[in-house]
Amino acid sequence: MSNVTKPSNFIQQIIAADIDAGRVSTVVTRFPPEPNGYLHIGHAKSICVNFGLAEANGGQCNLRFDDTNPDTESDEFVKAIIQDVKWLGFQWGGEVRFASDYFAQLYAWAGHLVEQGKAFVCELDAETLREYRGTLTAGGKNSPYRDRPANENLVLLEHMKNGEIDEGLMTLRAKIDMQSPNINLRDPVLYRIKKQAHHRTGTQWNIYPSYDFAHGQEDAIEGVTHSVCTLEFAANRPLYNWFIDNLPVPSTPRQYEFGRLNVNYMVTSKRKLRALIEGGWVEGWDDPRMPTLSGMRRRGITAQALRNFCDSLAVAKTDGVVDVSQLEYFVRDDLNVRAQRAMCVLKPLKVILTNFADSETEILSVAGHPSLEHFKTRELPFTRELYIDRDDFSEDTTLSRKKFKRLVLGDYVRLRSAYVIRADHVKRNTAGDITEIRASIVPGTVGEDPPHGIKARGVIHWVSAAHARDCRVLRYDRLFTEPLPEAGVEPFTHHINPQSLEVIDGCKAEPSLGQAQVGEHYQFEREGYYCLDSRANKEGGLIFICTIGLRDTWQKSKT
Repeated sequence: MSNVTKPSNFIQQIIAADIDAGRVSTVVTRFPPEPNGYLHIGHAKSICVNFGLAEANGGQCNLRFDDTNPDTESDEFVKAIIQDVKWLGFQWGGEVRFASDYFAQLYAWAGHLVEQGKAFVCELDAETLREYRGTLTAGGKNSPYRDRPANENLVLLEHMKNGEIDEGLMTLRAKIDMQSPNINLRDPVLYRIKKQAHHRTGTQWNIYPSYDFAHGQEDAIEGVTHSVCTLEFAANRPLYNWFIDNLPVPSTPRQYEFGRLNVNYMVTSKRKLRALIEGGWVEGWDDPRMPTLSGMRRRGITAQALRNFCDSLAVAKTDGVVDVSQLEYFVRDDLNVRAQRAMCVLKPLKVILTNFADSETEILSVAGHPSLEHFKTRELPFTRELYIDRDDFSEDTTLSRKKFKRLVLGDYVRLRSAYVIRADHVKRNTAGDITEIRASIVPGTVGEDPPHGIKARGVIHWVSAAHARDCRVLRYDRLFTEPLPEAGVEPFTHHINPQSLEVIDGCKAEPSLGQAQVGEHYQFEREGYYCLDSRANKEGGLIFICTIGLRDTWQKSKT
């Protein structure tokens, strides 16, 4: 359950009024994705709204796939969407539903409209049909086939269904009003011929209903009381109501719209997400840079963090853009309380402690988490040879302690939960690069203040060289350099961040990370929050993904 206080919700107020007035007894909502891609962060808000409304009012939310377009739909997407809804922690009412479950009923209702003189078979080709439809400022023209007798329309519709008519030659259209100011009411298409196998019905059907024709009737069949969708469907609501009013449906659902979730530095159009994959900009739908739920899950963002983020947003009647830093706040807030602590050196530099016995291994008790009892402490081996991060050392003895709180030649620093050490001198290779640091420990300083006169510059992390596990680290950044990549005249891919992925090999992790499991979260001390890549077992090796840094460095790096 989310622990974020939800803001006031105008849809909840409508539902409460319907219940009080006796118009509704049991609240039924639905989440109706099209199985033509993976779910993204915008869907997460819709899921939270629809399931949340049902839960708040003791009702149920249906999971239904609007699978009316066999060209782009597949079982892969169905399975991925089911997994995502479960991952977010929601349970739908009854079985998973599909628009294809209702194809026979929808076809019968199309025949009913034809019999009532409210639908006709049109032979205009696609280009001519667009011309006849008119524009946003000028009305359309009636099709020359609009007044075809109902019995002829029924025969032609049957021929279409049986596959006797070629694709593109005929459509079934509603007969509404070609002069309507709402272009959606200008004799919309109800059925198109598509001689394409469907992922569930195979080759049973040669015609498929439009989304607009199917959607409202599916709601009516399922007894949906409040059909909640995003704002771009507001102009479709009169058509939704027209079908409900002109068909013998078993119930009367009502549609309500709220503003969709847009987050800067992201794109959420499935078409554009698919273009990122096909263009090789990302690895696939679950790439950790993608705004898909599978991508965020692989990156280590938890369902709770995402739900907390969605619940913090207003359910408004207008669209808006949310700053990605708001999402990042909830991710850090969630991982801070659940991630166990560990140490991993990303750019290892060897340190040899000259006054520590070569054969000695000291076992240190180190804090695992400040509050989680099962992660209170862990044991780390401390040996003569260690690794520290290359960026944590400088030969520049003029650096002030305020400016550089790390190890400086001739000065002291504390190793996290271990000794205070002093850097004495360095060794170099033939190219002049530092290959190791010779240092010495200050005895008796584990967990203790150093003796009078010795002051450590700061605290740095480390791992034992003899016990370290080799690993690869994948650090992801924002996929786009501009907050609104779709706003300019350039293609949105023009703003892709060339530094959105950094692959770091040769990292050294503390030994406990060798037993890391997918789904566990770690705070690599002084580095950020990490998780084991879910693909690691498939590819072999120890691969960690950086979920998010300890603090927001994006604006600083941009500056």
